[in-house]
Amino acid sequence: MKKRMKLVLASILAAGCLFASGCNAPAPSGSTSGSSTTVGVIMTGSSHDSGYNEAVADAAANLKKMSGVSVITAEQIPETNAVTDTMQQMADQGATIIFATSYGYFKYALAFAKKHPDVTVLHQGGYQDGTFPANFGTYWGAAYEPVALGGMAAGKATKTNKLGFVYAFPIAQSIANIDAFQLGAAMTNPDAKTYLVNTSSWCDPVKQKEAVNALSAQGVDVFSQHQDCQTTVIQTAKAKNAKVVGYHYDASELAGSSWLTGSAWNWTPVMKSIVTTIKQGKFKGSKYNANWIGTFANGDNPLELASFGSSVDSGTRSAIKTEQKKLSEKGASVFTGPIYCQDGTELVKAGEVATYEDVNNFSCLVKGVVGTLPSTSD
Repeated sequence: MKKRMKLVLASILAAGCLFASGCNAPAPSGSTSGSSTTVGVIMTGSSHDSGYNEAVADAAANLKKMSGVSVITAEQIPETNAVTDTMQQMADQGATIIFATSYGYFKYALAFAKKHPDVTVLHQGGYQDGTFPANFGTYWGAAYEPVALGGMAAGKATKTNKLGFVYAFPIAQSIANIDAFQLGAAMTNPDAKTYLVNTSSWCDPVKQKEAVNALSAQGVDVFSQHQDCQTTVIQTAKAKNAKVVGYHYDASELAGSSWLTGSAWNWTPVMKSIVTTIKQGKFKGSKYNANWIGTFANGDNPLELASFGSSVDSGTRSAIKTEQKKLSEKGASVFTGPIYCQDGTELVKAGEVATYEDVNNFSCLVKGVVGTLPSTSD
């Protein structure tokens, strides 16, 4: 624990030296004198995690290519007051747009926006009721759509009818993804069940390895996850000759023959659109000055279906593509009733379609999921 605290402290101090004026450190990544707009991008993990943060880093790199835009990046910033300090350091260096890209950054990002009306702050992944300040908004995608497609591949591939899902916290996004994964698996294999392990961390390789080992001992032969970093889950599953469905990033090269498919974030289009909207002075009252959600139906879901692995046959690929096309129709949803919770209670009534707001308030696991949710996300 002491070693981990030292690493966290070191990352905070490094960020402070990187961004505070007067430090004898190299210029922030992407910053150039004379640029008309400076954008800050903050990540909670490594920009080389083959997962959530690397997808953000890819988008940040593409923002740098925009005319009249410079970019400051900071990585491995904890979901604590450290993110407030980092936002302040970015603002001090001229950033007028800041992307706070981790779920746990929300309250800090919102508070910072309220105190700094001259800085537009965007939070990635937070969906909240109520109105926002004129300089704040959230953005995300209906992640459960491609996750369900990955579940279809998992259900078809399993030989034991046991799928493993390693997740961090019982937040709305994770619950929706677990449920969607199981619903997708049941489409191709009604006997498939999804077994859960909770790590209580966005990226803890030790816990991830233990989780895969524990699930493997129960007969699980296909793994997926909702973690920021996926390298350990993939490598541990691969060593056991299991299959994997990725999340956040296309890690097919890392997984090799174990790869089935997955979901990969492409943040560049929406982040570029947000920056352009702000530069044009049109952010206030826009769709981004609220809860923006990309979907298949609108053709703008930033979470895309990743590549297929060599072991996924043409019939399975065709079934997945057909379902993806269906989900791209207006009014279609993974969560179309009847859907039941583990205890048999009705989650979505027959003939009804859950809205994103409904899904964001789901608190139960669907039938076919094996495991329980911790009482809190702490």
